[in-house]
Amino acid sequence: MTKKSKTICTIIALLVLAGMIVSVNEFTSQSSMLRTVLQLGSIYALAAVSMNLLNGFTGLFSLGQAGFMAIGAYTYAVFTIPVNSKPIVYYLYGVSDLLANVELPSWVGLILAGLMAALLAAVIGAPVLRLKSDYFAIATLGFSEIVRILVASSPFNTITNGSLGLKLIPGYHSYYTPFIIVFICIVIIALLIKSSYGRAFKAIREDEIAAEAMGINLARHKQLSFIISSFFAGISGALLAMYLGAVTSTTFPIMLTYNILLIVVIGGIGSITGSIISAFLITAAKEWWLRFLDQTMIIAGIHVPFLRTGFRMVVFSVILMVVVLFWRRGIMGQKEFSWDGIYRFFTRKSRKGGAVHE
Repeated sequence: MTKKSKTICTIIALLVLAGMIVSVNEFTSQSSMLRTVLQLGSIYALAAVSMNLLNGFTGLFSLGQAGFMAIGAYTYAVFTIPVNSKPIVYYLYGVSDLLANVELPSWVGLILAGLMAALLAAVIGAPVLRLKSDYFAIATLGFSEIVRILVASSPFNTITNGSLGLKLIPGYHSYYTPFIIVFICIVIIALLIKSSYGRAFKAIREDEIAAEAMGINLARHKQLSFIISSFFAGISGALLAMYLGAVTSTTFPIMLTYNILLIVVIGGIGSITGSIISAFLITAAKEWWLRFLDQTMIIAGIHVPFLRTGFRMVVFSVILMVVVLFWRRGIMGQKEFSWDGIYRFFTRKSRKGGAVHE
């Protein structure tokens, strides 16, 4: 395919996707499960792509995603909750004098959420990036738990509101807000991966010794990857806070990191496209398609066993185990969506069909 043809196909595809999102907004109710799946899926897609930047493209196995998302969510909430709502939110412990009259616009809060997560990544990155493999994963997992405990601890009551959490968080100005923000963030990550920095990240993933011999500064590039990944994780956490309207320490458990890691693995470690597709598929399966398994069912007067609250997650886990066992590279592997790939696929199919016909 020519470059012009691929550009035209990309524009048409984007217009079709935009039309689908607009249709959902116009023809479904506010409580529609489809709206929920699309918005949550987009948030998890950004979280998964940011994790894939570190785990898939740089080869650093991190389990601190929930911690950085929590930092982003709390930063956004603290700086954007309306001043006249703060007495209601901080009714028990009171609010810090430094924050009592602070109310920033949502877009500023989003940027601050990412910057705060990136700042903490820079602080902890120096020591933990010296660790290898499993030790690095354990260190980042420990950091995630420390963050979750600290935001609920009494020394920070006047900032994070302790175990009560924060509510009345400003939401989206429009239904389209999360899609626009996520699209911009993922495009930035994709451009980064295609740059010289992205090639350096991939070289580190493949062979650190060879990458260093080529003149790549391992410590600098690992730190850069860790900071950028954390920045976008912080933004995804802020988007989740905007969606929920309230956050507590229990909003960001270890299981959230595992869920995002699952999205990355199912989509393909080292594939942005795979992470995006997987995020929507897994969100739809958990929040929509398998919901009927949590409801009791009686057929011909006979109560169907096992169908009760929680059985949905059992079936979901079994399906994921099957996928991981028999489709180990995930949906996309390390490949990305491309028009050339689709063209070759259909050309190959047509040639086979012609050979069989002859």
